[in-house]
Amino acid sequence: MAHSYWALIGKYGAPAVKTAVLVICYHAPLFFCQLFSSVTHTRIKICGITRPEDAQAAVAVGADAIGLVFYADSSRAVSIDQAIRIAAVVPPFVSLVALFVDELADEIMRILECVPIDLIQFHGDETAAFCQQFGRPWIKALRVRPETDVGAACHTYHAARGLLLDSWQEGVPGGTGKTFDWQLASQELPLPLILAGGLNAGNVGAAIGIVHPAAVDVSGGVEQSPGIKDPEKIGQFISAVRAADQQLDGLANDD
Repeated sequence: MAHSYWALIGKYGAPAVKTAVLVICYHAPLFFCQLFSSVTHTRIKICGITRPEDAQAAVAVGADAIGLVFYADSSRAVSIDQAIRIAAVVPPFVSLVALFVDELADEIMRILECVPIDLIQFHGDETAAFCQQFGRPWIKALRVRPETDVGAACHTYHAARGLLLDSWQEGVPGGTGKTFDWQLASQELPLPLILAGGLNAGNVGAAIGIVHPAAVDVSGGVEQSPGIKDPEKIGQFISAVRAADQQLDGLANDD
């Protein structure tokens, strides 16, 4: 390195080389700030985890959050004992999310006392006042139909950390495996959006390109069967999300 420095001085002269070094040193911090400030990182939640090994597989390829379903009618429901075993393999800085559907407050409290939950996801018809009583960060799921007013929901649930948008199906609170019209979620909103509903490795890139969500949430799209995840599908899904992020960054840089 030193040899190259002196060779440049011999070729171009000391003043020119020193000026070039000063210019590089002056502009480098700005360059790197601009470079990293434009990097998109869509968060990824793998929901409906029922086994520790599936949680480990998700974390190993970059999942940001693990979702546990505490809804007895779901094929992906877990008991407290299952949840404790899964939580034991989730490392620091990966969030553990508990999903409830119109559950009694006492039962939610009992689960929170037993399982180290980082975030609560309310997926039923819970009021904002109900959601706020547990002393934990929370998000509210909204099942989207053409007439759904997402902006009004953001106002109603303004204390939430985010709004999760899922597909509407009569009598089914979630996990339908169906998408909805993503254009309904493409508006500027005051809350971060988590996009769910029928996502998989084949369509999540298009969804991110339209909605620009803060996070995506997948369950059935990365499964072998309900509640049993497929590590290969999880890896493909996360790779597709990261590719979509890079595409968004490329478009931003072109602008």
